[in-house]
Amino acid sequence: MVARSIDLKAIVGLGNPGPKYSETRHNAGFWFVDEVARKYSAVFRPEKKFHGEVAKITLGGKEIWLFKPGTFMNRSGLAVKSLLSFYRITVDQMLVVHDEIDLPPGTAKLKNGGGHGGHNGLRDIINQLASNDFHRLRIGVGHPGSKDQVVDYVLHNASRDERMLIDQDIDDAVAVLPDLASGALEQAMQKLHSK
Repeated sequence: MVARSIDLKAIVGLGNPGPKYSETRHNAGFWFVDEVARKYSAVFRPEKKFHGEVAKITLGGKEIWLFKPGTFMNRSGLAVKSLLSFYRITVDQMLVVHDEIDLPPGTAKLKNGGGHGGHNGLRDIINQLASNDFHRLRIGVGHPGSKDQVVDYVLHNASRDERMLIDQDIDDAVAVLPDLASGALEQAMQKLHSK
């Protein structure tokens, strides 16, 4: 059953901390929340108790937390769990933004629930929260062609052309945030998926 609406309270961008990883495909989730913060004039600040960086935006009169776990991808769940617990945010009030190798650059998709698809950040969040019932924004980064090359591929920088497509996806997804903030999940999906 696909959720028809959303009570959005937190947007979690997945990535790896530090300059070594900042431009790698695996950091598409960080790129997204950074762009949201820029557009809504929010500033990330380190927060030790959450093992990451937080910022807050107001959208349609509603406060929404932006979060970048600082625990490295494979331990994202620890940081996410601490944020949700502290602010009493339920799993289905969270949007997790991540790189998606099964979508080409130039494609972004919203979905609710599902498995981890081999994504270690999602895997750890599902394990730590004992639930997969959260919303996802999947940002296409393309596939290297062989599953043996995936780790190396996501930890390398996107080409200039790929990055332009990914940045356009991010802009398109940021544009539907007002719909998500107002609870109109289906409307946001229709707008984004028709791009």
